[in-house]
Amino acid sequence: MVLRISADLVDQMIGHARADHPDEACGVIAGPEGSDHPVRFIPMINAERSPTFYRFDSGEQLRVWRAMEAADEEAVVVYHSHTATEAYPSRTDISYAAEPQAHYVLISTRDPEHTELRSFRIIDGQVTEEPVEIDGG
Repeated sequence: MVLRISADLVDQMIGHARADHPDEACGVIAGPEGSDHPVRFIPMINAERSPTFYRFDSGEQLRVWRAMEAADEEAVVVYHSHTATEAYPSRTDISYAAEPQAHYVLISTRDPEHTELRSFRIIDGQVTEEPVEIDGG
């Protein structure tokens, strides 16, 4: 298991995480269904507006998931930031992981000089870290 992603998409996730700091940022990157290829960056609203927790706005999430379904896409990457801790899934993150095909990307913005980005698979409560290969970087 490995996440292959373009440098542009990585830059967009990090930019979103930095822009929303000190609150957690969240969103998805859609790709063709079954392809495991992230293509379309979709920043979303953290309905909690919290530095320690994120939750997709339910109305926005419904619209985004319907649009992906209509375009034969799926959430290839589900991302969010941690503002004061390492880029590792919390117990809450693990309990909310509902997309078994997705790469769960965490971005830590705790250090203003260095951004930590890591990717995980979360299936049935089991967390497995995976390498990230950045194309065009």
